Amino acid sequence: MERKDVLVSEEDLSRQREFTGKIRDLLQEEGRRPLACVDTFGCQQNVADGERILGMLQEMGFDFTQEPKEADVVILNTCAVREHAEKRVFGNLGALTHSKKANPRQIICVCGCMAQEPRVAKKIRESYRHVDLVFGPHVLWRFPELLYQVYTRRGRVFSVEDEHGRLAEGLPVVREKGVKAWVSIMYGCNNFCSYCIVPYVRGRERSRDPEKILEEVRELVAEGYKDITLLGQNVNSYGRDLNMGVDFADLLERIDREIPGEYLIRFISSHPKDATQKLFDTMARCPHVAKQLHLPFQSGNDRVLQAMNRRYTRAKYLEEIAYAKKVMPDLVLTSDVIIGFPGETEAEAMDTVSLVKEVGFDALFTFIYSPRPGTPAAEMPDPYTRAEKQVWFDRLLEAQNEISARLHAGYVGRTVRVLVDGESGDERWPLSSRTNGGRLVHLAGDRKYIGQFIDVKITDSNTWALFGEVEEPASAPETAGQ
Repeated sequence: MERKDVLVSEEDLSRQREFTGKIRDLLQEEGRRPLACVDTFGCQQNVADGERILGMLQEMGFDFTQEPKEADVVILNTCAVREHAEKRVFGNLGALTHSKKANPRQIICVCGCMAQEPRVAKKIRESYRHVDLVFGPHVLWRFPELLYQVYTRRGRVFSVEDEHGRLAEGLPVVREKGVKAWVSIMYGCNNFCSYCIVPYVRGRERSRDPEKILEEVRELVAEGYKDITLLGQNVNSYGRDLNMGVDFADLLERIDREIPGEYLIRFISSHPKDATQKLFDTMARCPHVAKQLHLPFQSGNDRVLQAMNRRYTRAKYLEEIAYAKKVMPDLVLTSDVIIGFPGETEAEAMDTVSLVKEVGFDALFTFIYSPRPGTPAAEMPDPYTRAEKQVWFDRLLEAQNEISARLHAGYVGRTVRVLVDGESGDERWPLSSRTNGGRLVHLAGDRKYIGQFIDVKITDSNTWALFGEVEEPASAPETAGQ
């Protein structure tokens, strides 16, 4: 698509606001405040999409509930990346037959990445006839119009056309209260990793205007958000479609330089084929940019990487990590790993384990390969059993757990700066917090610290987290919870 065709026009957005008003008028005629339940699955991009769905629902006049049986409208905002998430969605849809039977006027919607898959839309159409509305990520901005169609005409509404996707600015947002916020800087993916369904359901890459991103981040900082994550399927590709001479490193530097305040910028996800020394140098010199890097390597074997269509080598990945650590000695590293890719041998899986040991990641997100229908990998011969792959996977976990435990033990006795982001529900460690590098710290301290950057002394650790105490000034009065 030409860039001019990517942006949703103000005229089209205005039309959606008209539908929002029509729905609000319909609901007001009933003389009560309706309830909506939005259940979001999957990645942070889905969370950000869910916040916009909530925003549109709020403008239509809805309040919110977490109980589907109470809701007038139930929305499942779905993820297509893993088979497990898909099974959960269908399980929830099956359970909703009971709430629909109890309240025949209840409207049930399925949206998100799963909805964009033709086989899923077909299955819902044929086997889940209590579902009223199905729409994919490309038409999220048209949600008011689609919901109005459900309210005003008989029959079900499906909007899952195959398209590249567009950008809609200015949609209303309802964010979770607290200190964390998500900002989508781009949508879609051009990489077509052979195991991944995302490019087929989210379309081609399209970047938001940097001024719009800066405006959104500036507003979030002014509202008190202090941990802001920039989102994209591959943030390192940001700006290539803008023809403005701006890349992701430039965007980070502008945010850091132009927006004052006490906050941290994080980002996910990065692709190794597009990671550059410029990016790492920018991260190193920008104090607002967290010294945290999530750089998925997926496999430590070059043949498997080629079969995955990842377009980098083991040596290239290690070179990038070495440079990043050189310019940011305190860098916290995390990654994604797949074990048991079709045709992967035990020796090739052990190459992945050896890379993990060589790099020394702080933490990993690990998966046994899950076939996604419609991707090239799903058609590849796969001679190894799940049981064999589980053995390899367990070796990976054993290696990483030892590394994580050792790295976390190195924090004990140190004083570190953290952002206290909420309550943990544990009486012994009532507060949760994060270091600059994103390490979870359970804290003993008073809830008055929530939303603040404070110094804490690390007193203990395990494989997954750190434990610490607030370092109170000597003159500070004793407070409950310490």
